[in-house]
Amino acid sequence: MISARLLRRPPQAYRPLFAHRPFRRLLPAVAISDLGDGMSMVAVAWLAVQISPPGAGGPLIGAAVAAYILPGAIGALLLGRWLRSLPAQRLIHANAWTRAFFLGCIPLAWALGILHPALYLTLLAGSSLLHAWGGSAKYALAAQVLPAEQHLAANALLSTSTCASTIVGPALAGVLAAAIAPAWIIGLDALSFAALALQSARLGEPDTPAPAGPAPDTRPGEGLRLLRARPELLGLLAVTWLFNLFYGPVEVALPLFVAQDLHAGAGALGLYWAAFGIGAVTGTWPSALCETCRCGRSCCASSPVTAWPCCPSDSTHQQCFPSGVSPWAV
Repeated sequence: MISARLLRRPPQAYRPLFAHRPFRRLLPAVAISDLGDGMSMVAVAWLAVQISPPGAGGPLIGAAVAAYILPGAIGALLLGRWLRSLPAQRLIHANAWTRAFFLGCIPLAWALGILHPALYLTLLAGSSLLHAWGGSAKYALAAQVLPAEQHLAANALLSTSTCASTIVGPALAGVLAAAIAPAWIIGLDALSFAALALQSARLGEPDTPAPAGPAPDTRPGEGLRLLRARPELLGLLAVTWLFNLFYGPVEVALPLFVAQDLHAGAGALGLYWAAFGIGAVTGTWPSALCETCRCGRSCCASSPVTAWPCCPSDSTHQQCFPSGVSPWAV
């Protein structure tokens, strides 16, 4: 049976990973920081609701979500000249301390009564500047410290941590929001990245040094030439771009739906995001079970399952949610 196969596989596939000390030390710290980011899915938007001027909740939520994400993309494009040559361990370390510092300033400013929207957006933007580099560096470090035959299992574990955080993190944030302000939940996220920074400094030298290879081709326009030579990559990039374009309004509409239409609190928002995470993780099952399926067919099979949680009941903000479902139809 498939379930029996899945139960037998994980120990056989994943047990060798923990024989490597750097990966064994890295994984728990990454999981904790992923959980912190999952909690911030609720806390960032809900704090924007609380500090926004009357009638400005929607624009401030949108600006907060953009400030929490967009600088990471800009940093990935503009900082490559200086960061591309840095070791993966140092990138993880730099990103973790950057997020810990800027996110940690948010509860401090809240406690001092000086957390105004402009300062809030500035701190969120600063926290995300190196996030793309740090996120990719954890996969690069796994590839560096593990032999090639264990890369797939390691990537699966790291991705599972991210997926699980989209379920556990929002649910936990919803529970904590009944007792503490969302600014303090963001402070917990800062502590999680401080733990990652401290642990990344203790990784030591890799047990399995990466073999020397040819230097990557960094000529200008090389990426565009690669996309022209591989049209399927260009198509995947276009679909991914469309998905994020149409999905973006959901992150603004959902907090407004909970606050203004349901008149509920952060706990309800956490449950909605946890349900969304369950749908997203469930949507990956077809591709995990159908090993012989083509990637495109697996994506098509999982898309309706993943999109289903984007369909709430009738509300004044419901017109925003079809935009979140439409990219899966693409």
